[in-house]
Amino acid sequence: MDRGLYLAASGMLTEQIRQDQIANDLANASTAGYKAERTTQQSFGEMLLTNSVTGQQVGRVTTGVAVTNTQTDWSPGVLKDTGEPLDFAINGDGFFAVQTDAGTRYTRNGQFSSDPQGRLTTLEGDLVLGRTGQPVTLGADGKVDPRTLNVVTLNNPEKVGNSYVTGTPGNVAGQTVGSVRAGALEASGADPTQTMVDMMASYRAYESGQKVIHTIDETLGKAASSVGSLT
Repeated sequence: MDRGLYLAASGMLTEQIRQDQIANDLANASTAGYKAERTTQQSFGEMLLTNSVTGQQVGRVTTGVAVTNTQTDWSPGVLKDTGEPLDFAINGDGFFAVQTDAGTRYTRNGQFSSDPQGRLTTLEGDLVLGRTGQPVTLGADGKVDPRTLNVVTLNNPEKVGNSYVTGTPGNVAGQTVGSVRAGALEASGADPTQTMVDMMASYRAYESGQKVIHTIDETLGKAASSVGSLT
C-alpha cells in the first residue's frame, strides 16, 4: 500500500506541473503572437511483484510517472487586421528582433508602441530593431515602413517568458523568412476552448490521485485499529 501512495503522489505532482502550463496558456489566450505549450508525461519502469510467502508472481506495476518535457508549438497563427499603424504581424516564419537589457531577444508579438524619442518599442518599452541592427524610428507621419523591420529565423528557439524567445539566428534548411504586414496582429496560439477541456481533464486526473490516497489511508487506518485489535 505504501507503494500505491507514492504512485498516486507522483501522478498528482505531474498533473500540478501540467495545470500550471495549461493555466499559463489560458492566461495568454488573447496575447498576440503567443505560442501554446504541451506537457509530455512518461511512466517510470515497471516492477515485478511476487508473493512474499510462496514466491508466486503477482504481476507488474509501474513505479510512477513524471513530466518529461514541455514542447512549444511554433506554427504561425492566424493574422487579424487591427487598423493600428504600429501593429505588425509576420506572415510566415520568423521573429521580430528586440533590444532588451538582457541582450537581443525575439518575439512574434507585433503589438508595438513608441517612446518619447520617436522610436518603435514593445509594450514593455524595449526597442524594436530594424534590418540595419539599429532601433526603428517612426516617420514624420507617425508610421513605420514594415519592410524596415528585421525578421529573423531561429535555430532551436526557446521561450523566455510569454512573449520573448532566445535562439541562434540563421535560416533552417528549407525555411523562408516571412513578410511583415502592417495594421495586423498574429492571434494567440492558445485555443481557449481546448485549453479549458485540457484543464478539466488534468483536474480529474489530479482528483483521482487524491481519491486513491484517501482510500489507501482509510485502509491503513482500519488495518491499524481493527485488524490489529485483540478484541
